Amino acid sequence: MAATDEPVEAGFADPTGDPLLRTRFALPARPATFVRRPRLTAHLDQALTTPLTMVNGSAGAGKTLLVADWASSLRHPVAWLTAESTDQAPGVFWAHVLQALRAAGVPVASEVGSPAEAGRVDQRTLTRLAADLEGRDHSTLVVLDEFDRVVSREIAEQLEFVLHHAGRGLRLVLVTRTEPLLPLHRYRASGEMTEIRDAELAFTPDEAHELLTRHGLDLPASAVLALVERTRGWAAGLRLCALAARQGTDPHAYLKQFEADHSAVADFLLAEVLDRQAPGTQDLLLRISVLERCCPDLVNVLTQRTDAEPILAALQRENAFVHYLGHSWYSLHPLFAEILRAHLRERFPGLEPELRSRAAQWLRRSGALPEALAQGAAADDWEFTTRAMVDDLALGQLFTGLRSDDLSALFERMGPDVRGPAPDLVRAARELAGRDVEHGLAHLHRAEEELARDGATDPAAAGLACALLEALAARLTGTPGRAERAAEQALALRPEVPGHLLDEHPELNALLLTHLGSARLWAGRFEDARTVLSTVAGRPGGAAMALPRWEALGHLALIDYLNGWLGRAEHKALAAAGQAQRYSLPQRSGAGLGTLVRAAVLIDRDELDEAQALLDEAAASHLLGEDPVEEAGRVLTRGRLLLAKGDARAALAAADAIVPAVVSSPWAEDHAAALACAAYLAQGRPESARKAVEGVADRRAACAVQAARARLATGHPEEALALLDSLPENDRPGPAVTVRATLVRAQAAHRLGDHAAAQRLLGRALLDGRRDRLRLPFLEVGPWIRPLLSTGRLRELAGGWLVPTAGHGHPAPAQPQQPALVVEDLSAREHDVLCRLAEMRSTEEIASDLHLSVNTVKTHLKSIYRKLAVSRRGDAVRRARDARIL
Repeated sequence: MAATDEPVEAGFADPTGDPLLRTRFALPARPATFVRRPRLTAHLDQALTTPLTMVNGSAGAGKTLLVADWASSLRHPVAWLTAESTDQAPGVFWAHVLQALRAAGVPVASEVGSPAEAGRVDQRTLTRLAADLEGRDHSTLVVLDEFDRVVSREIAEQLEFVLHHAGRGLRLVLVTRTEPLLPLHRYRASGEMTEIRDAELAFTPDEAHELLTRHGLDLPASAVLALVERTRGWAAGLRLCALAARQGTDPHAYLKQFEADHSAVADFLLAEVLDRQAPGTQDLLLRISVLERCCPDLVNVLTQRTDAEPILAALQRENAFVHYLGHSWYSLHPLFAEILRAHLRERFPGLEPELRSRAAQWLRRSGALPEALAQGAAADDWEFTTRAMVDDLALGQLFTGLRSDDLSALFERMGPDVRGPAPDLVRAARELAGRDVEHGLAHLHRAEEELARDGATDPAAAGLACALLEALAARLTGTPGRAERAAEQALALRPEVPGHLLDEHPELNALLLTHLGSARLWAGRFEDARTVLSTVAGRPGGAAMALPRWEALGHLALIDYLNGWLGRAEHKALAAAGQAQRYSLPQRSGAGLGTLVRAAVLIDRDELDEAQALLDEAAASHLLGEDPVEEAGRVLTRGRLLLAKGDARAALAAADAIVPAVVSSPWAEDHAAALACAAYLAQGRPESARKAVEGVADRRAACAVQAARARLATGHPEEALALLDSLPENDRPGPAVTVRATLVRAQAAHRLGDHAAAQRLLGRALLDGRRDRLRLPFLEVGPWIRPLLSTGRLRELAGGWLVPTAGHGHPAPAQPQQPALVVEDLSAREHDVLCRLAEMRSTEEIASDLHLSVNTVKTHLKSIYRKLAVSRRGDAVRRARDARIL
């Protein structure tokens, strides 16, 4: 039967003489749009086993309907009482509690009686009630809703007395916005308390979707998630938004764009939260609405008071949409803060920028620079904000990939009328971070001119900022001398900068050294470049150093690759990939040199599909205006892949591609000439090949080897050997070069009729190439090698890695005694993937373990399935075990 406001039957009256209203003892009705939440009702089931349960949440959190829905499903009766502010007198309160028991059909012994006076209750009444409850066979469940209205300490002590002495006979559930005055710590310590708080009451995206559906709204998951994030899952906010959206013509657009300060949500929060506070507390809430988070000292600065600490603590206890973050820091619910800011602007026009400027100054002094910058920008105080960026050595953060997007967006609103060295340095950094060298340098030069006549900005800090930007500009334009001058300038200024700032911003020096190392690499000064890059790669520093370490490792990998040390290069490239993955470096940073180096290594192993996947990955994140080192690496690697795939004409075009730079790079020119030479040889044009590499044959071992191949192709084996013999003794290239050189010597010996020397040299090449699985050099030398690899020791040395590959003219294997299970041998990386596949790992887990992208792992899996002649994971593992690959 529905509850009414009619008084209950005579004989059980309020001791003041007022009637007892039925609605206060009835379970609240759930609306048709109510969403049942099994995860919370399951938690509430624990209330049947603990003496005390507290459901504590903010206004509109859905506490009452949740508990009412749970209570309605119980088999035993539930005594329900909705408290009111008039229940402060003990006699009145206990008269209502006794009536709640009777209204629920719970018999109360006649000797318990009923309070006769409003202001007091006889202790015997409480003792008899506790004894009556304790002697029952079943526990009695009592729910006190809106218990935050009961603020009498005397009533709290009496309630604790009854709860304690009733023992297992009473299960008390308090639904409240604030912490009750009961000794909660004792119940928590003994494990005799069940708690559900605001965070758990928040709607999940699935629950919110069901709620919106019940209101007739069918929204995509992304829209629901955005609404949940904005409301933090606040039940009343979701319901009010749904009701308002349903009245509009485009609910989806309304929920996406609704203005919180002009909505039913605002009305609810203002009435239920703000208007309930004292005038001083209301003023405090309005002022702190400009902050993402606050502490008492900061609040006192904004309010010009000294009592912020107890006020914030009280607001948090009252669930007044003030959340405690720990370590004396608090935050406002984002919707509440949004509404408060709107009212701050209406009540106190012009106060918001002043508050934000005050907050920015305090935050900077306290070491919270990111928040200080955000507040300064929001106040349009660009002089403060840009000077803080420069003077606190934070300019490097525009490049590190961690906060670079946020910082760049922060300064996007800065107008051209804001002038001065600090604003221009920030503008220069933003432009150079976007690879706009022309505009970046214009701002940089203007800042340098202003610094020469303006002493407002810290000259040492500004000088370091200029050095960083000069080094980056030198790297992007291929001007090594400019980078060296910038490094010298930075070195001279470092002693003038406070040491704690340098320690707090290690990325500044790391970025400068990375730019210097890249410029030195472009100049062909490999060892000098390795010195500074190794300093960056080996320096700790957590996330702030992630991007400099990633770039340094990529450059070091390229140096190793250019010197022919493929294993070392791959190791550093994988370490670079690990940095990018561990710290989630954004795609705007590009795929990096490490990806290109890994592709180049795979080409030398004749794993062309995998190399193509990595080059596609690099191309997908390629930035226009990339520095010449990476651009040259990209062009040359793509050309080598095209040549390995048989497209010599496209490879020649890549070799002729011009990489923009002020100063040309000797190694880029050398490797382009070597690529052209190899492409001409593949076309059967040995004279063109000889001419392509003739001018650089004495500069680099790899070029000398290509020149020797060209001489060999023109019928001059003695000249080829002479070229190789003239290599300087201090040039110690790695296997990628030495294996090719040994193969040229073997082929020359074969041409000269010295077959024993040819076999001996070929055996050495096989031994040297086996560790890094260098297949491509053996494919490049032509068909003369086939007969030598088909028998004896050379066949044994080639077995297991240099195997028959369709379309590449490898030596034919001996006839198998049983049908082959494997169409083609797996590469080393494919074997790594297969091993993890056998461990039942997912594609994502394999990618993470091997520092690969998910797409690259998928490419490996396709190749594995093809080579094992299967189409499923399980079949691949079984086939590999049958073939003894695993």
